[in-house]
Amino acid sequence: MSATNPNFQWDVVFKYLTSAIILKGLWTTIELTVISMVLGTIIGVFLALMMLSEDRWLRSFVAAYKWLFRGTPLLVQLIFWFNISALYPEIDVGLPGGETLFTLSGNAITPFMAALLGLALHESAYMAEIIRGGILAVGQGQSEAATAIGMRRLQVYWRITLPQALRVIVPATGNQVILMLKTTSLVSVIALPELLYSAQTIYARTFEVIPLLIVASIWYLTICSLLSVGQYFLEHKLGRGFRSTN
Repeated sequence: MSATNPNFQWDVVFKYLTSAIILKGLWTTIELTVISMVLGTIIGVFLALMMLSEDRWLRSFVAAYKWLFRGTPLLVQLIFWFNISALYPEIDVGLPGGETLFTLSGNAITPFMAALLGLALHESAYMAEIIRGGILAVGQGQSEAATAIGMRRLQVYWRITLPQALRVIVPATGNQVILMLKTTSLVSVIALPELLYSAQTIYARTFEVIPLLIVASIWYLTICSLLSVGQYFLEHKLGRGFRSTN
């Protein structure tokens, strides 16, 4: 396994490391990661609040949602959304009980949109549990005390619950971001030119499989390392004021 093995073809690695097609694929990977995590987190917040609701129908809906998206492979979900036009040639969008606002053709679902749907919905099922756990980690007595002195419910969440919940939510969310970055490689099956698919496109033409996989791995390791450093400093900042002084 010596790095000096000529079969590694390091000259080919350095040739393609900063090539236009690889950098474009890298940017698509970063876009997918950021947008999917933002959407997944937003949906996860609503799901978490529904889980904490006293309404059993809301809790049942979230339970079914998590069962579906956590119980089926992400790869299957991606392929499903990519082929949604076979199930719904046309998708009507409108208000419940109202008129249709516009009709979207199932064929209008691009690989990028299918990837976002699959990644974001799948991620939201996990973020819901992370956010719920963070909220529950804050003692109920603190919320009750804040309410007793006249703070409104939104103020309690913003000033009391959220700052403390973030100490639990951020580490787990940071891990999810790193996992999401690597998970985006699955969208190569729906021909979306992210980092891995871009490398595959090149080695399908040149047959230089190992060097191109090394190129993709270098970029994955680089971005994951940067995210890990950012996560460390963010956790350190959020932890100030909560550490024991003993």
